[in-house]
Amino acid sequence: MRSSLLLAVGLLPLLTQSTNIILSNDDGWAELNIRVLYDFLTRAGNSVVLSAPADNKSGTGSSDTPATVLTKPCEFNSCPTGSPPQGFNASNPRLNYVNSYPVTSIRYGIQTLSPKFFGGPPELAVAGFNVSANLGTTTLISGTVGAATAAAKLGIPAIAFSGTTGSQTAWTLRPVPQYVSTYADLSTNVTSTLIASGKPFLTANVWLNVNFPASSAAACASARYFKFVLSRINEAGLGAAADVRTCGETRLPTEKRVVGTSGCFASVSVGRADTKGDVGAAEQAVVLRKLGGILSCLPS
Repeated sequence: MRSSLLLAVGLLPLLTQSTNIILSNDDGWAELNIRVLYDFLTRAGNSVVLSAPADNKSGTGSSDTPATVLTKPCEFNSCPTGSPPQGFNASNPRLNYVNSYPVTSIRYGIQTLSPKFFGGPPELAVAGFNVSANLGTTTLISGTVGAATAAAKLGIPAIAFSGTTGSQTAWTLRPVPQYVSTYADLSTNVTSTLIASGKPFLTANVWLNVNFPASSAAACASARYFKFVLSRINEAGLGAAADVRTCGETRLPTEKRVVGTSGCFASVSVGRADTKGDVGAAEQAVVLRKLGGILSCLPS
């Protein structure tokens, strides 16, 4: 089941066909993470449209209200006061803001922008990668998770990515920090692996919650050092049904445990869009099969 992550990153874009991806977050359309991930996904051969909040909407969960005219500038002065409820980058109309919440933003991307750019709905929704991890019950208030689960409820397979390292940063910062490129590389690898597994990418009402541990020049400095581990969002309750069998166990580790384990381990949890909680063993098995080539086990 284990394979070289470096090899996977290098080869997968060559093996997959262009996929129509809607990209969103809760940190805002002008935050560095989402812009770098847009570039990575595009360079991997995908057709990507970004539709994200005009301002930082972290921690807003599944809030959803109609977009309104800007009464203050977009984050990092990326658009002026008085701008319309929705807008785009003049030099790249695939970069769009929505002056509302992440759920509102990704729905606008799916229902309005995707027909314009893709001729129909997107094939995949990606949210993030978020500034800070979204582990366990934090998924209930995360706007990035809110965007991913909203897409899944609209029938679009979705992945939420989050990284432990970093802070709110403007898209203009150069050079791009090491951790940003590392997380973008990892996110693209998971996305490309899922795409290469074939359609349907995920079963109905299912989303993936992927979290990366801290990354710095001293530790976990590049994607080649990371290993992905299939995990649970929450601790299993007393008497809970078994999880899918993997790594010799029928109980998956929690994503908190995975990310907290020394050795650059990233968690991949399989969630229900309607509850933001864990799925059963059958749905976990689908993801285990699709992502098996990049999944590993925690040290015993």
